[in-house]
Amino acid sequence: MSPVSPDAETETESGTAAPVRALDNPVWAALAGPHAGLAEPGPAGLAARYAVDVSPFAALADPGDPRGWADLAALAGPDAPVWLTGLPVPPGDWTTVARFGGVQMDGTAVRAEHDAEAVRLGPADVPEIMELVELTRPGPFLARTVEMGTYLGIRRGGRLVAMAGERMRPPGWTEISAVCTHPDHRGQGLAARLVRAVAAGVAERGERPFLHAAADNTGAIGLYGAMGFTLRRRPLFVGLRTPAA
Repeated sequence: MSPVSPDAETETESGTAAPVRALDNPVWAALAGPHAGLAEPGPAGLAARYAVDVSPFAALADPGDPRGWADLAALAGPDAPVWLTGLPVPPGDWTTVARFGGVQMDGTAVRAEHDAEAVRLGPADVPEIMELVELTRPGPFLARTVEMGTYLGIRRGGRLVAMAGERMRPPGWTEISAVCTHPDHRGQGLAARLVRAVAAGVAERGERPFLHAAADNTGAIGLYGAMGFTLRRRPLFVGLRTPAA
């Protein structure tokens, strides 16, 4: 795969020693680096995607290069769904089926600490995880998403009631994702505790946490801001279909 290419919008550099530009194209940076074992590269090496049961996201080495779009179309096949993040401008024969704004937040300043009540979740917990995801809708979670990193949960009465974990891993960074709490257990600070616990594991690897949220999810953004996350940029999340022929 080609080196990471930054996209057009970077708001701050945050002062971290980690390679900040990896966050400009985080899916590509992850698939070309720490998540290479979960990657399906395009035939020309200019595009890649996660295995379809791991994550719906794909990426281009350079979103401005038409050859990358052709490579992604060859990888996904005709009339196939593809999700990208960043500021992509697809060729005219691609179909946009969904498009919404997001925020990317830098967690360098977040206080990271382990939580004695948090337990590690794995493949055996996927049915229970999927029940919580279906109820709370924190974002895409598939059968093998747990393989992307460490997922932690809190149980009450033997029931999984809150969760957070790791998704994209650009070099030097780890995205905190799938943050969710059962409606019956909200208001107890469980989400913040789990975010800090996941961040503690990230810090132990010498990496820094970041996350994405939908731009209209003001409640979550407010929580993350209170924890020390800072706005870095405003990417788009775009659902596309490849050309039919």
